[in-house]
Amino acid sequence: MAKQTYRNYVILPKQGVRFPDGNPISETREVFSKLTVDTHLDDVLQNNLSEQAVVLDSTYQGSAKLVRLPESELPSLRAQLPGLRIVPEVFYYTQRWKQEIRVKAQSLAGQAKVSVKIQLKEAKTGKPVVGATVVAFTNFAQREGEQAESNAQGVVRFKTIGNRLLDQVYVYPKIGYWSFWKQKVTLKNGDTFSIQPVKLDYLDAKTFFYPPTDAGEPAGRGVKVGVIDTGAGPHPDLTITGGACTVTGDNPVDFSDVDEHGTHVSGIIAAHGTPPTGVRGAAPDAELHVYRVFGKATEGASNFAIIKAIEQAVADGCDLINMSLGGGDADDATQDAISFAHSNGTVCFVATGNDGRQPVSFPASYSLSLAVGAMGRKGTFPANTTDAPNVAAPYGTDKKNFVAAFSNIGPEVDFIAPGVGIISSVPGGYAPMSGTSMACPMATGVAARLLSNEPAILEMPRTADRAEAIVRFLAEHVKQMGFGPTFEGTGMLFV
Repeated sequence: MAKQTYRNYVILPKQGVRFPDGNPISETREVFSKLTVDTHLDDVLQNNLSEQAVVLDSTYQGSAKLVRLPESELPSLRAQLPGLRIVPEVFYYTQRWKQEIRVKAQSLAGQAKVSVKIQLKEAKTGKPVVGATVVAFTNFAQREGEQAESNAQGVVRFKTIGNRLLDQVYVYPKIGYWSFWKQKVTLKNGDTFSIQPVKLDYLDAKTFFYPPTDAGEPAGRGVKVGVIDTGAGPHPDLTITGGACTVTGDNPVDFSDVDEHGTHVSGIIAAHGTPPTGVRGAAPDAELHVYRVFGKATEGASNFAIIKAIEQAVADGCDLINMSLGGGDADDATQDAISFAHSNGTVCFVATGNDGRQPVSFPASYSLSLAVGAMGRKGTFPANTTDAPNVAAPYGTDKKNFVAAFSNIGPEVDFIAPGVGIISSVPGGYAPMSGTSMACPMATGVAARLLSNEPAILEMPRTADRAEAIVRFLAEHVKQMGFGPTFEGTGMLFV
């Protein structure tokens, strides 16, 4: 007997993410309303679905359900819920740029495997750099090599790659340090890498293009921004007004960061610290709402958690939503949720993806998203960091400006923003990160700053007309950087 395969599915109305008001309640809709959390489908539907077919979750308004069932029972479920859409649960990923091993060290079969121990130390002080990920590539093109982490003494132990020429070595510290990059290096026991600490008054690309506002300037005041991410905080530079966790099975009021990504993104938008003791976002007076869609110790965020988060952000009155995620298969559920936000006067900014000049990923590729790619500027990060390989053509009108090598491109791109070597908040401190994940909140934060001076738009009824007015207004506040529309869309937002 073949082993049964189980899968999660999202059940949606025929159109959109909610049933229209005022229509007669059909038999299918009446049955659908009985599918509450933990209900076994065979208790409501006919044809004897198995006990394993169960409702896992529901949106706050009950207009979408997440169910788990054997794949073999999907045809029966469709037959019993005519007029409803049943789409697979799919996952999206944060768009922080980072090199990773694809092929493990087994590819070194037939060659001598030599262990080696190196050490990471802070420049000048010599303090050990703890918890850094070190990625050593024996064959960079195939992403072959070995990966390890520095221990409490800053020591990194590799099992197989000692005494051989490596293509490239990448070091990613966790908090308070710049990354490190080196080409054509042979690691030997006792080798030491010097890691530079981050200074919060450093002129990174964010600060270069958008100098921090004065403490008394109300940048972003009156604008609500929703961040759909790994959660955020706690952090002294962030004031989080509200939010939710929409991950199935997690505490719905626990939206603290389960990673560091969401805190970094939130800081780019609305951190209110003051260098050199803190960091400042593009719109430090914006009202920040955080929606955690990533579970603890998980990589992906499900489309169901995302649509639930978008619905809640709209209910909370968010004007803008930042989604520094993508890379999964396009799906109706996420698309309809973005459309739902648009029809209720809320605009979604989405990262284009980090696949190295590949087409814009979903959901940024959806027409009602505002897709944001990443650029950088030479001289706004140390020369030996992992950002050095991201300097690539095309260069802008100012030849120090470049489109990040990782940034996805295409006709769907709406804006470009700084996304290389951006210093922002993380739980427990500060760190630089790169990716379209960082560019997206730069654009969102600047949009909030611009909108805060436009009460006529903010006071419009929350309909599609309001969302369209926001988009038209932002289109009037862009500057072309000289990369061309495939790379930058209409350009970079400027205040």
